[in-house]
Amino acid sequence: MKPILAPANRNLLRQYAWSNVLLAFDFDGTLAPIVADRDEARMRESTRGLLKLVAGLYPSIVVSGRARADVMRRLDGIRLRQVIGNHGLEPMKASGDFARTVRRWLTMLSARLRGHAGIELEDKRLSLAIHYRRSRRKKQALAAIREVSAELAGARAIEGKLVVNLLPPNAPHKGLAVQRARDSLGCDTAIYVGDDDTDEDVFSLKEPGQLLGIRVGTSSASSAPYFIRGQAQIDTLLLELTRLRAQSGCVEGAAP
Repeated sequence: MKPILAPANRNLLRQYAWSNVLLAFDFDGTLAPIVADRDEARMRESTRGLLKLVAGLYPSIVVSGRARADVMRRLDGIRLRQVIGNHGLEPMKASGDFARTVRRWLTMLSARLRGHAGIELEDKRLSLAIHYRRSRRKKQALAAIREVSAELAGARAIEGKLVVNLLPPNAPHKGLAVQRARDSLGCDTAIYVGDDDTDEDVFSLKEPGQLLGIRVGTSSASSAPYFIRGQAQIDTLLLELTRLRAQSGCVEGAAP
């Protein structure tokens, strides 16, 4: 992985910024810092202001693991072209089967994990998240979650930062969501910024010259070719994208 903001790599960022590019961002750990209480997650005011500027210069979207209504509240007042929730499942018309599957899982998981202190089930209707941040025995908690999740037929389990995300069989993912958004908005290229294992569905897409993946923080297991040092550096990246777009003379939604 290479630092995208290093002088040697800024020319690549410029090439994308000057193209007909879609900007796509994860929320938690990317636009907003990770916090102990997920309900308290919010962007810094500096990030909010810069994201407003960026969204006025580029077609911009957010793709979050949160339920769409949840993440939209946290983005109020920002002119985004799309807000996609549930790892790519929202908005989606044919979601009834996914919701029924998640309801069955929720009943089973609630019974099986009830005795494990510090484990919390988050029902997002079309997917589930099992949080164990508050567990005092995190290794044991994760082992219990893995054991029970393995019994869910067809479930896709994606482990994140002290959370295990469970997606129904054949559910779309963030990679598909970004591709569809890029096509529907008439963009030729995309920049995606994310921080977690759920973002690997975007980073692992093989689209040289069309997709620039940037991870928040380094990881030897990541498919992202570039990174920023940490979540606090998102402001630096947004500021650089604003500067580059202003230099190009492009406006939001228009080809260069």
